[in-house]
Amino acid sequence: MRNRLHSICPYFAMFPAKFVREKVERFSKENDWVFDPFSGRGTTVLEARLAGRKAAASDIYPVAYCLSRAKAEALTLEAVTNRIDALEFDYRRNDHEADAARASEGLPPFFRRAFYHTTLRELIFLRQALIWRTDPVDCFMAALVLGSLHGEMDRSPSCFSNQMPRTIALKPDYSLRYWAERRLFPRKRAVFDILRSRAAFRLEGFPPVEHGLVRLSDARLTALAFPEITGQVSLVLSSPPYLDVTSFEEDQWLRLWFLGGEPRPTWGKVSKDDRHSTPAGYWRFLSEAWAGFRPLLKRDAVIVLRMGSKRLALRELEAGVVATLTAVFSAVRELERPCVSEIRSRQARCFNPGVAGCQREIDFAFAVRA
Repeated sequence: MRNRLHSICPYFAMFPAKFVREKVERFSKENDWVFDPFSGRGTTVLEARLAGRKAAASDIYPVAYCLSRAKAEALTLEAVTNRIDALEFDYRRNDHEADAARASEGLPPFFRRAFYHTTLRELIFLRQALIWRTDPVDCFMAALVLGSLHGEMDRSPSCFSNQMPRTIALKPDYSLRYWAERRLFPRKRAVFDILRSRAAFRLEGFPPVEHGLVRLSDARLTALAFPEITGQVSLVLSSPPYLDVTSFEEDQWLRLWFLGGEPRPTWGKVSKDDRHSTPAGYWRFLSEAWAGFRPLLKRDAVIVLRMGSKRLALRELEAGVVATLTAVFSAVRELERPCVSEIRSRQARCFNPGVAGCQREIDFAFAVRA
């Protein structure tokens, strides 16, 4: 059951549920607060909830916030289904299809080759109608859309788009060439029906657990974003952005568009810290992030991190992480030797064979004194 909710939306973030579950159970107790300042897909917040912990998480990216909050809320299938029914009724009855058709004409050519015309109109309507930032049901629905927004249409009838990776959205010009060379056209998808099916798959029979706290925030400002848990967090479990590996804003541009962003890839508009290319800037950013959540921690807490880099050796990465923690906390003690895991494959390579990325990830665990 937990895997159904974890799979609500995949993207490049190698933070498996099994790893998170093991760390939550090892380094925290029932009713402890577990916090993730780089929440990504919301794996930490969901696993902490299911393990009987109190969960809090933040992220500066709207896609990550939306996905994490969808996994933090205690929702019923009935509430979500009723909202889908109401939105579809509004769409059909009040001629929103005509409005969406006009709106689609102003989009770049990519969108008309990426989505069947009726599918695109329904997506545009939902993009305008969903109050995902504040309403928990709408946030869950938006997360469902993000999970189906693009993917391999030949493998899944739930993918709304022409043939694309599920994890990231390739650039518009590359996608148009890819589709033209292979004569690929989008297939008609009934968006509302697919959302009902996906909601039932993920919520039916889900155990009743307490909701978590998720907020849209820069990691460096999380103490201000979560004043009610000051001094209460026992475990920080997170995977910060990797050094010079990938750009979340660029890779998730299509999902960012659905949440109100621009209809094209952007760089550095959501965050200037999306992809650090120099170790010095990266270490400074991490030190500021640790300082940002330090007031939330108990006097003695544990920090577990999954890190990655294309060019730093294990010893360099370990030394840098230790130095940043030592600069912020009064005492830092390594709880276990770093564990290295290889990244076996990435879906984007099937669509763009020349892509290069992080080859391995490293896990760290530290006891710190705030």
